[in-house]
Amino acid sequence: MARLVAWALLGVIAVAPFLPMGGMRQYALHVLVQIFIWSFIGQAFSLMGRFALVSLGHGAFLGLGAYTAALLWNFWGVTPWVGGVVAVAGAVGLALVVGYPCFRFRVVGHYFALVTLAVGEVVRLLIIAERDWTGGSLGVTVKAAGTDASLTALQFADKRVFYYASVIVWLGGLWVWQRVDRSMARSALEAIGEDEGAAASVGIHVTRFKLGITVLSAALTALGGVLYAQYFTYVNPDTLSGIGVSLRIVFAVVLGGMYSLLGSTVGTALTIALSEYLRVLFGLKFIGMAETIYGLVLILCIIFLPAGIYGSLRGAVLRRLARRRAAPA
Repeated sequence: MARLVAWALLGVIAVAPFLPMGGMRQYALHVLVQIFIWSFIGQAFSLMGRFALVSLGHGAFLGLGAYTAALLWNFWGVTPWVGGVVAVAGAVGLALVVGYPCFRFRVVGHYFALVTLAVGEVVRLLIIAERDWTGGSLGVTVKAAGTDASLTALQFADKRVFYYASVIVWLGGLWVWQRVDRSMARSALEAIGEDEGAAASVGIHVTRFKLGITVLSAALTALGGVLYAQYFTYVNPDTLSGIGVSLRIVFAVVLGGMYSLLGSTVGTALTIALSEYLRVLFGLKFIGMAETIYGLVLILCIIFLPAGIYGSLRGAVLRRLARRRAAPA
């Protein structure tokens, strides 16, 4: 049954750009592309978060990926296909530089979160400081390819191209998440999250496993940043690095359910849909009201649904099915 639902959902996603939407087609596609891109980034974060490696600095990897690809194209004409590889490599390098000392000397819990928070802010401030390259706090626009469709520059006027590209990347993120979930690394990382000392005593290489999941998470986040930059053709330090964007990722994942495969997707879809609805509803009236309501909804969901909306619903359905199976006995 679950597999049938999954295939039906994929079918709807595949034909969504061709469904009748009146005059809302371009806007709807724009929102959907955002949902898939940010869902992929949320999946990357949850790879770490579900194993008690709470990072508040994923904005550093996101900003590094977006700016690297954009600047390489703007100044040297390096195609984003190559720029993306360089961006991912840079994010992996940063993850190694930050992660190895932390894991080697057992910086855990709140201290690890504070270290990652500081890294995200350092990257944001560096982007602002190098204004000759990055445009500073004003951001930088990705140089136009000069045509409506350029595979080399990854620039397309038709939003359907980016829609399907974002869907493919999102599905790839789900595949990676599931592979990790079904691997032996999951058991090792769960043991490490419970008690590092006990895990090390039974032969688990704590530093290696924690560093591996951190590198994987950073690489995927940087890839999401590259896709974001190519779609929006504009990068800004406040929307792609620092504590603000890191918390946005965390809130969406926690809202949907960090420990569920589709939790980040549900959380991202809800946060983006809510923010768009409130923005349209209030517009220029009651400035700040949309953000206030948005924040209150997130706080209430986090307090009363700690497993996330999708995680809580999924848990309730599974418990109900288990009771039905146990009833005849």
